[in-house]
Amino acid sequence: MSNYAQNRKAHFDYEILEKYECGIELLGTEVKSVRGGQVSLEGAFVIIRGAEAFLINANIKAYQVANAPKDYDPLRNRKLLLTKKEILELAETEKNKSLTIVPLAMYNKGRKIKVEIALVKGKKKYDKRETLKKRDTEREIRREYK
Repeated sequence: MSNYAQNRKAHFDYEILEKYECGIELLGTEVKSVRGGQVSLEGAFVIIRGAEAFLINANIKAYQVANAPKDYDPLRNRKLLLTKKEILELAETEKNKSLTIVPLAMYNKGRKIKVEIALVKGKKKYDKRETLKKRDTEREIRREYK
């Protein structure tokens, strides 16, 4: 199992409450591009319309720029493959508790490409400062033990 992309900023900006694993609907050239590591999840999020979940703002570059179709949009909306039960659960918690759904990672599982999404709550500025302080103190402790 290899990681193709990670959303590192999500762990800093959000408090992760619950994680889900889902499939993603891609074009053939997008699959090649993802396997080549030409994907960015920074600034991406998930919305639920009706009974379907969509990944918005995930940047998947064209596999071969010269051979790509002229109307190819790297930021197009991509459908996520979740069960109806999971979609209803996500939609309900997102509306009632005013939470956000963001992608954390994109990886392969066997021959399939999977996306790890999470139900998150935004951190306040003081929470982010606390995280930085913790990280610095842990780094200093590790240095002293060496």
